[in-house]
Amino acid sequence: MIPVGYLLKRIAKKPTWLKTDQVEDLYSVSGCTSKDFSDYINYWKHNGFWLFNSPQDIYAVAEENEIDLTETHMFYYETYEFQCYEDEPTWESFEPEASFETSVVEPKSKTLEGFDVVSFTNGNEPECSYLSCNHMAEEVKVNKHCLLETFEEAKSLLEQKKFKDCEPGPCRIMAVYSV
Repeated sequence: MIPVGYLLKRIAKKPTWLKTDQVEDLYSVSGCTSKDFSDYINYWKHNGFWLFNSPQDIYAVAEENEIDLTETHMFYYETYEFQCYEDEPTWESFEPEASFETSVVEPKSKTLEGFDVVSFTNGNEPECSYLSCNHMAEEVKVNKHCLLETFEEAKSLLEQKKFKDCEPGPCRIMAVYSV
């Protein structure tokens, strides 16, 4: 797993459209339901993985742009160094966007919450979570945060083509940590 960065999110409770009793809230990387702290891409302060190198970088953007951070939660992410397509799980490498500085500062303390499988159709920013956005949490075992418990489980589900017909890929397995 490689460090890819940080993001502040507004955690959503389980939406009524997600038909599973396993889930209490969504810690998904996707900003579709648990929203990012802002439309941060417009500030062009993110790194080559389209996340932030440090929490301080996020706080600076928020302060400069008077963004309210009330009820946000800080996450740190790592990703498997390979990506694949949901309908053809052949693993391929990927790199951060070279025009952005990518020097992620690893947290002193972090709590692993689980693993998400996230589409990257445009190749840069995280898009949809197969588990929440595509309702796959209704078909596979997830934890209370709508995440898979282990990396091995995420990789196995992809290799079994369990996510076939979800969002188009490529997709990446991402470790989700609270900090």
